[in-house]
Amino acid sequence: MYEVAALYHFAPVENPPEVADRLRCVAEAGDVRGTLLLAHEGINGTIAGGRGAVEAVLAAIRTEPGLEALAVKWSAASSRPFAKLKVRVKAEIVTMGQPDLDPARQAGERVAPVDWNALISAPDVAVIDTRNAYEVAIGSFEGAVDPGTESFRDFPAWWDANRAAFDGKRIAMFCTGGIRCEKSTAYLKAQGVEEVYHLAGGILKYLEEVPEPESLWRGGCFVFDERVAVSHGLAQTEHLLCRACRRPLEPADVTRPEFELGVQCHLCVAEYEPEDRARFRERQRQIALARSRGERHLG
Repeated sequence: MYEVAALYHFAPVENPPEVADRLRCVAEAGDVRGTLLLAHEGINGTIAGGRGAVEAVLAAIRTEPGLEALAVKWSAASSRPFAKLKVRVKAEIVTMGQPDLDPARQAGERVAPVDWNALISAPDVAVIDTRNAYEVAIGSFEGAVDPGTESFRDFPAWWDANRAAFDGKRIAMFCTGGIRCEKSTAYLKAQGVEEVYHLAGGILKYLEEVPEPESLWRGGCFVFDERVAVSHGLAQTEHLLCRACRRPLEPADVTRPEFELGVQCHLCVAEYEPEDRARFRERQRQIALARSRGERHLG
């Protein structure tokens, strides 16, 4: 069993490359895999490994100035959810294309999972899903607005085009782990919206803490690892992953005529050139060969 730690924290980081080097050394020493992103605005990532090894990485993060209050959402996976370790320095830890935002100071009010149902059920509250369209497609909260964005970068333009529809409403926003909705509430606050809330810990914390009979969540929550999606109690769902476009699929989608394992699905059948398909087929062939030798293909 592997322990999975999803984390993020908005806080000023003075020298992201140096912090990245220190964290990479600790993670490599414990064979911890996954992704950590560092930027001047903070840290974001999901890592997995043995509990002690993951705890060592988290302890190293918390020794860095400004990151002492790092919060973590734990889950488990029966097999390695990540093949490699990636520790990278970025301009933003979640890319919105709004580098002047300061989520550490500007974000909206956090709402605990236990209080979320009451908030989003209020008639004067508009609920906005800040995730991308392919994530929303497999699950969301009842009545939530889907902006239909393909990238988090698209959210500011969507809001600018649609903000009049939310006049007089309090705004409640949510995302997978909390980072996108925290940053998007900061954006709305910067745009002059006064009453903005976001789900503390995101959907993952809600699914962990709110009993299914009381839940307003419907469907699966896409996660960016080999589990593909989780539901109540953070139990892995039956969703699959298209290895070409990396979108989640329902089990029935693999029976559609457009589906070819590792090459395409009905969502991306028109998105790639023939040479891309040939490359995908070769990759899938190498995966099958590695599996036949009892090995794991890491490409």
